[in-house]
Amino acid sequence: MPGVQRATWGIAVQSLARNQRLFDLNSQTLMVPASIEKLVSVATAADAVGWDYRFTTTLRSTGSIEGGVLHGDLLVVGGGDPAIGGRGGDDFSTWVEALKNAGIHRVDGRVIGIDDAFEEPRPGFAWSWDDLGYSTGAIFGALNLAENRLSVTVTPGAVAGAPTSLAYNVDAQDLPITNRSVTGPSGSAPLVWPEMRPGEDVLTVAGSVPVGGMSASLLVSAGNPTLWFARMLRRRLIASGIDVTGPAADGDDISIPPADSAAILYTYRSHPLSDIVVPLLKDSINLYGEAVQRLNASGPLPHTNDQALDGIKQRLLSWGVPADGFQMVDGSGLSRRDVLSPETLLTVLVKMYDSAGVSPWMRALPVAGIDGTLSARMKGTPGENNVHAKTGTMSNVRSLAGYVTTRDGEPLVFVCVVNNFEGTGAQANAALDAIAVRLASFSR
Repeated sequence: MPGVQRATWGIAVQSLARNQRLFDLNSQTLMVPASIEKLVSVATAADAVGWDYRFTTTLRSTGSIEGGVLHGDLLVVGGGDPAIGGRGGDDFSTWVEALKNAGIHRVDGRVIGIDDAFEEPRPGFAWSWDDLGYSTGAIFGALNLAENRLSVTVTPGAVAGAPTSLAYNVDAQDLPITNRSVTGPSGSAPLVWPEMRPGEDVLTVAGSVPVGGMSASLLVSAGNPTLWFARMLRRRLIASGIDVTGPAADGDDISIPPADSAAILYTYRSHPLSDIVVPLLKDSINLYGEAVQRLNASGPLPHTNDQALDGIKQRLLSWGVPADGFQMVDGSGLSRRDVLSPETLLTVLVKMYDSAGVSPWMRALPVAGIDGTLSARMKGTPGENNVHAKTGTMSNVRSLAGYVTTRDGEPLVFVCVVNNFEGTGAQANAALDAIAVRLASFSR
């Protein structure tokens, strides 16, 4: 097919009914998987903690409550929940209600985020610097809110060359954002982007929007997730009638007693892992992939990415995956240092397969022509409402891995990865879709 003639392909197709290999091309070759790596993160996390696992976040107080006033700081202690205020999670409503039920109408102190359950938030290894400003490059931490992202609207000025204006959520007004975008000539193409520039700790919005044109919107990273969470919680408390006299802070930046010594005011437990993995896989949320991957970690706190990767390695080895069949450095697949063989992914998919299609694993996969990242693909073909598979997308990388039922009703598992193609991403996706449709049309 056009656009993928000079690419490197890795394909493995196997009959689940007959345990028979139907097609094999470079299945042992290590390839950059992009987001189909999330399949490994989810499968191993489910094995580590179970589908019923719930993340825990607590509100604690460092002082006494007298006359409706908390005399001290309000601590929010994170446990890695990625979904608070996001897809598959809850907002702060129950948090506010719990504090009011405790008789608190004022906090005479600060709102402090405590992220000691995990190593300090940082980008994944070998994440591209120009991904970091976008919401897809949002950094995971022990505290995460609204997927650590916000929307920024860029509005052109009155004349070409004039500065643009930025608008974003009022709760984010104290975030450091530098506007370097300008108003372009009338009729010019709008092009704006966010950056976390090397050596800078502020988000930059750059590019141009044409004079007289429509405003442009961007989903951008919120930066430090711990401080973002504390700021947003403080603002929500004030908006809900609970005054807070002190500022929001990251617990790592100030001196406070150990959080374990503070009294617990409220414990929030997330939706079960079985619910959180639905948006994770269907919408391919990198932040969720990083959070779920960390569930493989064990040992002393703070849990680290290396601990999680070691847990994944031990599980894959126990499932029969050879040690030289994978090299992972993160949980989302955003790093180009991640490499997996199609055979490794096939082994995971075979292990997790549920013929009844009712397991959390099967329910979370995108369905061709129906939902998630496959909602617009394979419509009107034998693959529609048949192919259940995870997609992967990076520059010059496309992948598709999951399950399909043939024309004869035979269930197949397949993994297709294409690296370094010469054409467009749309051409690569069309080639992957053609393979999946061919499998759906297959008859012995």
